[in-house]
Amino acid sequence: MGNSYGAGESRLTDIGACCCAENSKIKIIASENSWIEGEAVRQLEETAKLPGIVRAVGHPDLHPGKGIPIGASFLSDGVIYPHLVGNDIGCGMGLWRTDMSIHRFKLDKVVKKLKGYECPYEGRVTDLLLAAGLTDESQMSLGTIGGGNHFTEFQKVEQVFNPIAMEKLGLDAKAVHLLVHSGSRGLGQAILRSHVDRYQASGLHVGSNPFVDYIQRHDRAVAWAEVNRQVIARRFLESLSASGERCLDICHNSVTPRDDGSWLHRKGAAPTDRGAVVIPGSRGAITYVAMPVVDGAATALWSLAHGAGRKWKRTDVKGKLSRRYRVSDLERTKLGGRVICEDKALIFEEAPEAYKDIEAVIFDLQNAGLIELVASMRPLITYKTRREPGGKR
Repeated sequence: MGNSYGAGESRLTDIGACCCAENSKIKIIASENSWIEGEAVRQLEETAKLPGIVRAVGHPDLHPGKGIPIGASFLSDGVIYPHLVGNDIGCGMGLWRTDMSIHRFKLDKVVKKLKGYECPYEGRVTDLLLAAGLTDESQMSLGTIGGGNHFTEFQKVEQVFNPIAMEKLGLDAKAVHLLVHSGSRGLGQAILRSHVDRYQASGLHVGSNPFVDYIQRHDRAVAWAEVNRQVIARRFLESLSASGERCLDICHNSVTPRDDGSWLHRKGAAPTDRGAVVIPGSRGAITYVAMPVVDGAATALWSLAHGAGRKWKRTDVKGKLSRRYRVSDLERTKLGGRVICEDKALIFEEAPEAYKDIEAVIFDLQNAGLIELVASMRPLITYKTRREPGGKR
């Protein structure tokens, strides 16, 4: 069902050499130890055949999506494809350094305080919306995490690889950090649905009225998603009477212009041209903070893996793990962390075993010469969702 691509050391593998000459524009960043599902490769190949697609790159976290692979980047000329970005436009990750000390951060006490985030934030957000130029945007779901693989996670620095870079980023080995992974929620979904209803999977010619309309709405969704991450961080910190400073924010679902007039679609791919990136594993694995290496970035379409990537389909996970674990077992990780997820299906779907090995992903990126590590982070508390009052667990 799956294949391992690459040979020897991690490198940029030309899949055309493995499959067929017509697909020589496709590259997969993988080593012989990286398992990439055959269906993900097939989706990458099929997507690369779309008119106007110039190049396609699969990153080490490549895995199948709903027709489009996740963990991939696509460069196009003269046309863009909204369905390659998907419905969660602007999805990304923000990392904050808090003013909370690791030594005073008591997990069980904090877990009890983390509640009430399923409804939109009722605090003041005018400052954030104004700064993003979003004064007329809906606040219907602002400050909510969403489902799927989205989360908010308290972390601590596990290992420092580059003290100078770490200091420049504002990370602190003595402080608790907060990682927020979320996107544009219903806004992005509405934008994609509007496009698909009119154009299905057809592309939009650069410069046309439909193209201009989509890009304007796309850019608002990207800005809204970033504000959403800021609001999520704000309300979590307020719950603990704490404050924080944002160290980075990276979007991994977008389509952006290049200087040469081409357009770069990222579907679950972190940019190399926005500074430091955060690359998380599962809730039971280490997260890495890294600096992209400029040399060679073009061969990877200026993009990196955005995480570990799924190994198992959501529909398969519970069947694989329900005999091994109870829900209570999944509320604690092997790293000593706590998991808040009062959705029985979701806590299984997002189990650490459902994800690829983050160490293998980082190995591939390092050996391909694409990143330099800054620090690693250990998850302390991962928040997914609590049931609403009166709801069922």
